[in-house]
Amino acid sequence: MSNFMFLFRGGSRPSSPEEMQSQMQKWMGWIQRLREEGKYVAGDPLEGGGKVLKSRKTITDGPFAEGKEIVGGYFLVKAETLDQAAEMAKDCPIFDTGGSVEVRPVQVINP
Repeated sequence: MSNFMFLFRGGSRPSSPEEMQSQMQKWMGWIQRLREEGKYVAGDPLEGGGKVLKSRKTITDGPFAEGKEIVGGYFLVKAETLDQAAEMAKDCPIFDTGGSVEVRPVQVINP
């Protein structure tokens, strides 16, 4: 099996504590299912802010992308192929809030 990264972009913020609780339950259920299948490796949400480097001399506070482009978190998962990893991502709760998932293979670099 290979590792693949899910990059979560965009999605609307919950408008109430109840909506936040509902979204979190969906995410935790999805994560639990991936764990039980032995496919979940790691993942975390990302804090707001950060720095954007566009050259070695230019550093700005950010990120300054449109809301739908900001990476809000990531997962590292195991799958046999990119297509299988993409199929796993189809159940992601971020789609309920208008967000997207970018699925990328992780390149192995042997020293």
